Amino acid sequence: MSTEKALKNAAFHNEIISNLKSQEDTIMLGGGPKRIEKEHSRGKLTARERVKKLIDDGKPFHEIGLWAGFGMYEDVGGCPGAGVVAGTGEVNGRLCMIVANDATVKAGAWFPITAKKNLRAQEIAMENHLPLIYLVDSAGVYLPMQDEIFPDKEHFGRIFRNNAKISAMGIPQIAAIMGSCVAGGAYLPIMSDEAMIVDGTGSVFLAGSYLVKAAIGEDVDNETLGGATTHTEISGVTDYKMPDDDTCLATIRDIIGKLGPQKTADFNRIEPKTPSKKPEDIVGIIPDNGSKPYDMYEVLEHIVDEDSFTEFKKGYGQTIITGYARIDGWSVGIVANQRLVVRSKTGEMQIGGVIYSDSADKAARFIMNCNQKKIPLLFLQDVTGFMVGKRSEHGGIIKDGAKMVNAVSNSVVPKITIIVGNSYGAGNYAMCGKAYDPRFIYAWPSAKIAVMGGAQASKTLLQIQVSALEKKGKQLTDDEKAAFLKKISDRYEEQMDVRYAAARLWVDGIIRPEETRAKVSNAIAAANHNPEIPELKVGVIQT
Repeated sequence: MSTEKALKNAAFHNEIISNLKSQEDTIMLGGGPKRIEKEHSRGKLTARERVKKLIDDGKPFHEIGLWAGFGMYEDVGGCPGAGVVAGTGEVNGRLCMIVANDATVKAGAWFPITAKKNLRAQEIAMENHLPLIYLVDSAGVYLPMQDEIFPDKEHFGRIFRNNAKISAMGIPQIAAIMGSCVAGGAYLPIMSDEAMIVDGTGSVFLAGSYLVKAAIGEDVDNETLGGATTHTEISGVTDYKMPDDDTCLATIRDIIGKLGPQKTADFNRIEPKTPSKKPEDIVGIIPDNGSKPYDMYEVLEHIVDEDSFTEFKKGYGQTIITGYARIDGWSVGIVANQRLVVRSKTGEMQIGGVIYSDSADKAARFIMNCNQKKIPLLFLQDVTGFMVGKRSEHGGIIKDGAKMVNAVSNSVVPKITIIVGNSYGAGNYAMCGKAYDPRFIYAWPSAKIAVMGGAQASKTLLQIQVSALEKKGKQLTDDEKAAFLKKISDRYEEQMDVRYAAARLWVDGIIRPEETRAKVSNAIAAANHNPEIPELKVGVIQT
């Protein structure tokens, strides 16, 4: 790639990254400076301050769901970060999942997306056998949306069900009541292995003083009803009474430091090597337009450890790259879409980013090989879908695509997915999209997730609309068609934006390309905490 083109690409992506960073800084303020000041005036730390004090000095916090809720609930003032901070970090040398309610956002109330984010955090902890730390400070369910958060399988109650399941799995759960903890939310800390409460600010009860007065006519203040003294000296509901946030967090660190030994899956790792090319230069490779080609091999040179890539079936099915490599010393199997136009074994030119029968066949075989060898899988997605048309249908593309989807679905080794660019249609599925249980899934700022590309979708929807009107005897003018096409296109482009996906937790986060190595390494380190890798069973596969 020419230096001029690389500089142009880098400038384009760096501007997007800069804008995203500015928006992230705002999200991290939660309810804003005034609400932060209010928490401080009450002697409380904010959720992010608590997390920072909890994790080991100098160790990173790998946040998930920062963008959750972005652009949602605007009619009620929004819900930055879904009102909760979550992610993995080392606590006294032990990698843990941390979930901290952000009381600056609607007093930590639970919106539908809040429940989804908490469930995702629990899912990650369960899959990777990570100790869970809950820093509780929440006013409970956001009542105007109770019907969207209360009764269903993936709603609020599932969290307490998970508490019980996590405990049965032998995964430690420690909860600290550092603010309000009311109604059904009271079960979360008390279903944990150990619960502590901060004196003066922490309170936990099924019903607050106003509701008690309304329900049974009893006059009682909240502190007497469910404060620290009540629950550590009278009810016995909590186990530790803490004088302040700092002591509480230090006590959690002490308890985590005394946990018993952690069994591991013993995934292969050696001394890491830096990549042959600088990770920060990846932005110069990815084009400023998702329809333009680029060489995925060049991207890999910026991600994998130098001289560690061993390609599998290099000359076959070339629109997917498969091979063994190391990332930060960890052994990984890589499945990546190739965006260059390539030539098949029969001499046919194949479009980059499209999955053909031979590519699907190769990928399925490689995925099963990695399962056989107990090697974690890394999927690098930039896929526009499976090849269509008479030749492909006659060649059995559905059968070969199903073979790849079957292999991905039944894979038992940890899967990590990075959405580099396009992620369209069944290509999203075959390359281990969110529905296929990746342990972690991240997206670059260039990512676009949709059932098909914007141009194709807009034209298809326009054709459907025009056909429907013509059946009613109506005709659209060229100007009306253009206006309708623009309306559809604008809406579709908004839904393809990476922030739209991250807001709905289709991905765990938006990361800079240069962060990919660190995120993959942390994901495998987390997965290594779960020693249980079941036997691979793939079921019926047509050949």
